Amino acid sequence: MFTIVFSKQAAKFLRTAERTVTRRILQKLEGLKEEPVSHDAKKIVGKDRYFRVRVGDHRILYTVMYESQTILIDRIDKRSRVYQ
Repeated sequence: MFTIVFSKQAAKFLRTAERTVTRRILQKLEGLKEEPVSHDAKKIVGKDRYFRVRVGDHRILYTVMYESQTILIDRIDKRSRVYQ
């Protein structure tokens, strides 16, 4: 089982987002603990071990570190802003 670590931006987003959005994102993250590269995860081109997962209109960008069994949640935001 993997451990999830949040960046400052990701933690702030979860604190300030609507409760329903936060709940859906946390459910998705629980699934990533068991299977870090799920069937709906897409690899980010040009970055090693960097993936994105879609949760409604929001995207979760994360890095999988297999050697330390850790998932670093880099960014969580709406699709229109997350890739900037």
